[in-house]
Amino acid sequence: MHQTNLKQAVLVTGASGGIGRAISVAFAAAGWSVGVHYHRNKEAGEETLTHVVAAGGTGALYGADIQQSLAVQEMVAAFCRQAPAPSVFICNAGIGGSQLLLRQGEDEWSEILATNLTGTFHCLRAMAPPLLARGGGSIVVIGSHAGFHGATGQAAYAASKAGLIGLVQTAAQEWGMGNVRVNLLLPGWQKTGLSEGAMPESDQWHDHVLGRPPSREEVARTVLYLAQLKDVSGQVWNCDSRIL
Repeated sequence: MHQTNLKQAVLVTGASGGIGRAISVAFAAAGWSVGVHYHRNKEAGEETLTHVVAAGGTGALYGADIQQSLAVQEMVAAFCRQAPAPSVFICNAGIGGSQLLLRQGEDEWSEILATNLTGTFHCLRAMAPPLLARGGGSIVVIGSHAGFHGATGQAAYAASKAGLIGLVQTAAQEWGMGNVRVNLLLPGWQKTGLSEGAMPESDQWHDHVLGRPPSREEVARTVLYLAQLKDVSGQVWNCDSRIL
């Protein structure tokens, strides 16, 4: 399936489910052409693409392992060959894990860092050049509250998300004069495969001043809004009611 000549295009990594799917649908509902990235689960990626079309958008599937720099470069190059040229990239792909620090295995540690931090590095390095060449654009990276405050049993995940803070703010500084905006968005607790077994119970939102987590749809709409802001870069957007 090929993208049609709509006004604007966005590539969403990790779009095969959860937050990535909601973000893809939000852009589609606004009339965007959406590149749907997946890694192993092509069937889930196809399901996201079905939702994109149902919401009024168009798009195509792109498979890649973001741990592999060449694979990311090839994906971004393929996306950029479609019409229209991309003006936004969303770095959402990531994995989780739950293990106390003293029990954290080195293999799992390396896998989480290689995906969440180094994988995002690969994405940013591939995504910036086409935006700089066209005179600007926007990249939104999906982070986590755990990157700021840590979380019991989440050492590797928290460390990988903490690293995104420095990575995003450095990219924003380096590419700002080229009108490429780079921002970090914290989506709050969402019921996904990553949060299984770790998400608080329904009556345990005491650290949220509103006593509840954000809706996935509101988070997706915030990503859409942030991606289109022309004068904001290097910022952290917290999408729930916890105090950073």
